[in-house]
Amino acid sequence: MLDIHFIREHVDEVRRAIEVKQVDLDLDRLLSEHQAVVRQRQALDELNRESNENAKRVPSASPDERPQLIERGRAIGAEIREAEQALREAEARLNELLLLVPNIPDPEAPVGGEEDSVEVRRWGTPRERVEGMRDQVELLEQNGWAEWERPSRIAGARNYMLKGQAVALEMALWRLAMDMLVARGFTAVTVPSVAREAAFIGTGHFPTGRDQVYYLQEDDLYLSGTAEVLANSLHSGEILAAESLPIRYAAFSPCFRREAGSAGRDVRGLIRVHQFTKIEQYVLCAADRDESARWFATILGNAEAILQALEIPYRVIMTATADMGTGKVRMWDIESWVPSEGRYRETHSCSELYDWQARRSDLRYRETGERPKFAYTLNNTALATPRIMVPFLENHQLDDGDVAIPAALRPYLLGAETMRAAGA
Repeated sequence: MLDIHFIREHVDEVRRAIEVKQVDLDLDRLLSEHQAVVRQRQALDELNRESNENAKRVPSASPDERPQLIERGRAIGAEIREAEQALREAEARLNELLLLVPNIPDPEAPVGGEEDSVEVRRWGTPRERVEGMRDQVELLEQNGWAEWERPSRIAGARNYMLKGQAVALEMALWRLAMDMLVARGFTAVTVPSVAREAAFIGTGHFPTGRDQVYYLQEDDLYLSGTAEVLANSLHSGEILAAESLPIRYAAFSPCFRREAGSAGRDVRGLIRVHQFTKIEQYVLCAADRDESARWFATILGNAEAILQALEIPYRVIMTATADMGTGKVRMWDIESWVPSEGRYRETHSCSELYDWQARRSDLRYRETGERPKFAYTLNNTALATPRIMVPFLENHQLDDGDVAIPAALRPYLLGAETMRAAGA
């Protein structure tokens, strides 16, 4: 959320952000609603002033004047209640619009949609698809590492079950990623997969994006698609000491996503499933753009280090404005190479939001002797399974269908150098 005073003072910048991020928002209407709130507050202030003056006159009024003043006081009270209700309604209308206001994108961010993203760098040599090479589904099925039909019959489409060594692989991936983050100063936390609506509003997943989230009506709770939702609300309402920053979480949680509107896309295998597990990097830091930029580079570097340890070729792209999300100043994606498709697929996303989330979630800190200020937030996927298993399996497959294990991962798999089918 942007501060309304910032919006009024930077109308042209905000209008351009709305345009390049392709947000459905009428800025003129928002400004008009703000003026309505200002007028309503002024009217309420005037009524309160009149009420106070009227009340002061009652004790010294003559017997003939007093009943009239008391009656006028009752009338003013009724007008105040009506004005308060009108103000609440006006503020609610304004707040609905403020929640839609996009953050100002970084000047370097490419303008446009997905096709306009700009490649920053690459690491590793993409493996070419050759005759006999298997894709993720063929590898999983040949080795008895996954099932699709039985879980889907029970839980619906896009559900799956990992088996045998694939389960061990998934757990090994979690441990490697978490150990690397903890060694780099992050605090490992496990967070719930459910949250109240306010947490989703705080991150910016709501009010838009509701169609992607599972809702538990009887409990008035939502299933989260990322640990960011929970991590971002852990310190809501607190005033943190400046010296306690930055706060760095490596947040682990099961995640859920409806994937509404994606029918026909990536329905085969492990790319686009309803239930998955993520380790999310989350940083809450001081409101300083240089400090934020340093953490952006750090969490992006952490994700790259994990992929390098897994020996998965990847590229880093600078995401274009219409594809980066409403609240983000910068979003850089990491795309891992998938040999069977002959292309890179997004596996990590690194976001810098300044105080946009902090204002929505009331995340503040205080320097000694100063007033509280809103913090800055950043987040980045460290690892998401089972998606990362797609490039992992395909890039490390051997001619016979076994899968080689990179050296960095072997300690988490009892020193094994390959994954083999049961009984092989």
